[in-house]
Formats: sequence, structure tokens, C-alpha cells
Amino acid sequence: MTPPRVMTSEGEVITGVRSDVEAPKGALIGTPVSAGVAEGYVKVVLTPEDAKLSKGDILVAPFIDPGWTPLFYSIQALVVEIGGMMTHGSIIAREYGIPAVVGIENVTRILKDGQYVRVNGTKGFVQVLK
Repeated sequence: MTPPRVMTSEGEVITGVRSDVEAPKGALIGTPVSAGVAEGYVKVVLTPEDAKLSKGDILVAPFIDPGWTPLFYSIQALVVEIGGMMTHGSIIAREYGIPAVVGIENVTRILKDGQYVRVNGTKGFVQVLK
């Protein structure tokens, strides 16, 4: 079972999808947290110990904590399932000047290794190009 991302003290599950963003049809919508646009090949990484990144990969992860920071040296952009403007991955992405989008539910299952994508960290979407 996967717990909901947000639940009130009364047990109400809150979900939401951004609809205020101009994005290409079929794009994955998230929260823009580090400006810029980058294209590259997806590398889905579930734990930093298992990461085998090449220079210029797009890192797709379930979350980011300080243990992931060394991986930022190799990546072109960051896409994360959980996070916000002030979470660790977002802050480090801005410090490194790496475009980043967070809050795309199930993105580690939607995107597959080797897909070529465009990450728009300014508008907050990820577009699969091939």
C-alpha cells in the first residue's frame, strides 16, 4: 500500500493537480522549483547507492535528502515525486543552476530509463520527447 501524500486529522485525503500552467499536451505537470530548461536521457534512481549516472542525465527520484547531493555533479536536470520550493533537492538544484520540477506523483513509475525528455523548471513540467 502507498500512503497518501496529504491527509487531514479527520482522515480526509487531499489530492490536487495544477491546472494553471501552460504546458504541451501530455506533459507531466509539477511544481517549478529551479528555473531553466534542459533536455536529456532519464535515469530513474530509487536510492543514491544504486545510482549509475552519466554526465548530462536527467535524475528522476522519489525524494531527495542530503545523501543525494553528490549525484548533482553529473545531472542536467532534476525531477522528483515529493518536494516543494524549500526542500533539499530544490535548494541544491537552485544553487547548482540545475532546472528542477518536483511534486509529480508516481513519476518514478511513469518515466523509464533512457527516455529523452525536456524538463522546464521555469514553468513546471516534463515533456517526453522520445
